[in-house]
Amino acid sequence: MNKIIGKPFGRRAVLAGGAAALSMPFIVKSSLADAKAFRISLPGNEEEWQAKNLQQFKKSLDASLPGQFDVQIHYNGTLFGQGTEIEAMQRGNLEVGMVSPQDISALIPEYSVFTCGYLMRDPAHLDAVYDGDIGAEYKARIEKDIGITLVKSQYLGTRHVILREPKEVNKPEDLAGLKLRMPGSEAWQFLGNALGANATPLAFEEVYLAMQTGTIDGLENPLPDAMASKFYEVSKQIVLTSHMVANTFFAVASEYWNGLSDEQRAAITAAEVEGKKVNDDGVAATEKDAVAFMEGKGLKVTTPDVAAFRAKVLDAFVNSDFSKDWPAGMLDRIKAA
Repeated sequence: MNKIIGKPFGRRAVLAGGAAALSMPFIVKSSLADAKAFRISLPGNEEEWQAKNLQQFKKSLDASLPGQFDVQIHYNGTLFGQGTEIEAMQRGNLEVGMVSPQDISALIPEYSVFTCGYLMRDPAHLDAVYDGDIGAEYKARIEKDIGITLVKSQYLGTRHVILREPKEVNKPEDLAGLKLRMPGSEAWQFLGNALGANATPLAFEEVYLAMQTGTIDGLENPLPDAMASKFYEVSKQIVLTSHMVANTFFAVASEYWNGLSDEQRAAITAAEVEGKKVNDDGVAATEKDAVAFMEGKGLKVTTPDVAAFRAKVLDAFVNSDFSKDWPAGMLDRIKAA
């Protein structure tokens, strides 16, 4: 029998060591098998700031509660298409969706007030609304009626019109007849028409090809997302309408959320706060350089009569059937937040 440092090193020791080594992968697999599935559906690609938010979220949650969650991020609408996330969460087929106020207003009509163009002033105003008393009421109603829990709002960017071919655009009338891609919900379609264009529903993941082939004449989008999706390759003009300071919500299926421990819910919230900071800071920084970037790609960037667009869009919303359902005084409360 061989000896090492005076201790026996025989067949039994070798077998014991081998058994321990072989058992290690199974311990890791067992740990992963015990983790709670945490599927996240995102319509955009891995380069968007929303995606980087989710990547930071996963990193933070794994660090704070290692092995407890199996965070899976699905990009480009490959798991569920844009606008179908809420239904998937309600069915228990999805844990997290990036949900817009427009998605919510389709199910709670009076909350279409939150989809009004030229409503929010800037990202700080967004946070003042959704992190304050208005947001608390909003989130409680949504959890009760829809069954999703809004963990955090994040800044999506200020939305502008992007055109396939250059055009003189100064007032809303100048967009007449243009097929402008909008997400499919009624509130989004209304906004596109209020801008003066012909709103055309289309999933986000189909936009690039539609612009390339001329199926649509343009879209409206925050510039950081347009840059990440390389829409500058199929566009020739940016019209800085600034018609919406937009946000999206990190939303969790309430049945799943309520089944978690207080510690797990706190960790998810803390991780999304870190993810939100990555997103919001990144979007703001990218927007500062966006015009120069687009011009560098050969696009014409123009500023229209924003006051004319604002007046038309606000008039359309305030005098629409949507506004008949708005909670009394809510528009003023939002403006004053």
